[in-house]
Amino acid sequence: MSDGLAIREAAPVALSLAEAYPILQLRVDVFVVEQDCPYPELDGRDLEPDCRWLWVRDAEGAVLACVRLLTDAQGVRRIGRVATAPTARGRGLAALLLHRCLELTAGAEVVLDAQSQLVGWYAGFGFTPEGEEYLEVGIPHRVMRRPASGVDD
Repeated sequence: MSDGLAIREAAPVALSLAEAYPILQLRVDVFVVEQDCPYPELDGRDLEPDCRWLWVRDAEGAVLACVRLLTDAQGVRRIGRVATAPTARGRGLAALLLHRCLELTAGAEVVLDAQSQLVGWYAGFGFTPEGEEYLEVGIPHRVMRRPASGVDD
């Protein structure tokens, strides 16, 4: 990547505390502090064997954006915890991470819970909304699904 940026990916359990801390801090800063949603950000799913974190860091090692990729029942992949630092927004970093997640899913069905204001953004990656809008910690969300393609993306 240009500008000294690098995409990293790893199983969270393989990271040292010093490596994991800035990723978790970004998630808490965005989802708990910025969005004013006091909820348990650490839900246990980061410890699942198939969990992968992807993140973008700058040349100094600062984490600018992150995402979590999980495997649900029947091999359905789940994207979540998509977060970008306020100072790094508008640079396409979340899109880079989402594209990489879709490469890693190798054509499998993928689901996510999108904040409603981002439904159009996720639609650009082939996701379609399903079901009714619902509230999660006071924020409107929609389930979105990208069907299995049968081919690697």
